[in-house]
Amino acid sequence: MPVMRSAPRRVSAALCLAFATALAPAALAQSDGDRATARALGQDGERALTAKDYAKAEDDFRHADSLVHAPTLMLGLARALAGEGKVVEAQEAYKRIVREGVAPGAPAAFGRALEAATKEVLDVKPRIGGVTITVKAADGGVVPNVKVVIDDVAMNAASLGVSWTIDPGPHVLRATADGYKPAELRLTVPVGGNVDAPLSLDRDLSVPAPAPEATTVGTPLPAVPPDQAGHPGRSPWPWVAFGVGAGGLGVGVVTGVIALGKHSDLAKSCVPGCGPAQQGELDSYQSMGLISTIGFIVAGAGAAAGITLLLVQPKADSAPAASLVVGPGTIGAVGRF
Repeated sequence: MPVMRSAPRRVSAALCLAFATALAPAALAQSDGDRATARALGQDGERALTAKDYAKAEDDFRHADSLVHAPTLMLGLARALAGEGKVVEAQEAYKRIVREGVAPGAPAAFGRALEAATKEVLDVKPRIGGVTITVKAADGGVVPNVKVVIDDVAMNAASLGVSWTIDPGPHVLRATADGYKPAELRLTVPVGGNVDAPLSLDRDLSVPAPAPEATTVGTPLPAVPPDQAGHPGRSPWPWVAFGVGAGGLGVGVVTGVIALGKHSDLAKSCVPGCGPAQQGELDSYQSMGLISTIGFIVAGAGAAAGITLLLVQPKADSAPAASLVVGPGTIGAVGRF
């Protein structure tokens, strides 16, 4: 049953609409032409509501509100939608009016529209229906990546298996999935009622079943391209380890030489002992010595990791069995030995 009021109230609403639209703040419209057009469309929409031409009224109010967003125009749109039986969208339009409210100092017609929306939304709610859609394979299995459309509108997969809000009346459901034949179901939702809509998909034997996805545990080493004879190429990881070790060796040697030079200088100047004047040089000597030691440790670890990786390189018919691990204060190899 359409949510409408008496003819005198509709006429009064039309007059209020024209007045409110004319006084709407400029921020709600782009130009005087927009406001004038919205006013004319709103008046046409009110006449269409009176004539129960709800489809035309919906079109008029949608265009008007897109030009000048106002609660009076949204109220006309909500009433037109309710008259067409689009009660879900009508409820949302009413709730939008209530949610947005009316700013202080707004035209009195805006306040009356808000009051009307607050009352009329209660009339719409009992008319809304629900449908619970489930999709299974004909053999009872789960259908992966199923797509469902209702009245040619795609549904969110999260809406399957729960009561989904819908307008009362006839509807058409269609379900599709790779490797299955499409299924269709026609149903009628009663006013304010809920229905179950189970869909069953048969396998399409003309389409090969999708292969199961491989499961990989861990992170494999990057593939090494084969050589011209078709054998796996030599892994680069041993040489990476040797490179890290060589870098550590270089750092150890250079800083060690510097530390020895500083030690020689301090031996001459710190007689009988080092005083405050030599403290900076002493700190530098100790730092160089520490860095040199760390460099030699990295060099040894890199050499050990490189040799290990060379020894465990896969044969022509085997997969990589080891990987290089480099982290703060450590370098090495993990794998099958």
